[in-house]
Order: sequence, then structure tokens, then C-alpha cells
Amino acid sequence: MPGERTPRMDLRGSEEGARIVDAAALRRRYLEESVQTASPAARFLMLLDKLEMDLDQAGHAFDLSDWFSVSSNLVHAQEVLLYLRLTLRQDIWEGAARMASLYDFWRSELVQVNISKDRERLQEVGSMIAEVAAAWREAALHPGSSSAAASAAAGG
Repeated sequence: MPGERTPRMDLRGSEEGARIVDAAALRRRYLEESVQTASPAARFLMLLDKLEMDLDQAGHAFDLSDWFSVSSNLVHAQEVLLYLRLTLRQDIWEGAARMASLYDFWRSELVQVNISKDRERLQEVGSMIAEVAAAWREAALHPGSSSAAASAAAGG
């Protein structure tokens, strides 16, 4: 009848709702344990993956003119870069200072991308990050070749 509200399905307290909540909790727990039990090098690669994902999502948000999503993804990418910068072990890798400078440069560029909403600049920074990330992934496949560098970069 006109004016009557359609009843909504409320899953709280239902078996289906409990399964959904349980599945989400199990997924979160699995992800947390995966990160916690990963080697420093594996965590480092996870961070690079997340960094690239943030930049890809920011790029897609640019396409949609979704400025909130652009900003939130760029800010998270900056946080990842800051974490990578702060966990560098300069005491065990002579290349750490150069890597720190690169992280600082990328973070600064992403701040400028966010302020100016410069899609082209995002693509340039993203390409640089992707190139370095690919090199680290390649190095991870051959652990004996640069184990000190990988350990230093991973904060281990």
C-alpha cells in the first residue's frame, strides 16, 4: 500500500549475519597473522605492493574525479613511504642513504600531486616506484645476491 515502508532485512542476530561477521573476522585475523609471521623481506615486498596499489587506486580515482579517494590513497602511499624511510637500516647497507633520499623525493612528489591534482606527475612517480619495486622483487628471487641490501631495506 502507498506510504508503507518495505521491511529491511536485518542480519544482526541471525545465523547468516553471524557467518558474515565470522568470515570477516577470520579474514582480518588471517591477514594480520600473515603479516606478523612474514619475513622482513616478505613484509617489505608487501609494503611495495600496497604502495603500488595505492597509486593505482589514486589513478582510477583521478579518472572518476573522485578527489576524496585520490587524496586518501595518496596520503596512504605517503605513509607507506615514510614507514619504509624510517625502517631503513643505514648501519648495515651503504645504499640506504640513497634509498632514503629516493623515498623522501617520492613522498614530496606525492604531496605535490595531491595539492595540484596533477595526474601526469602521479604517473611519472608511479613509473619510478614500479621500476624500483620490480628490481626489489627480482632481488628477492635471488636472495644470496643482495641479502644485506634487502635486509637493510626491509628494516630487518
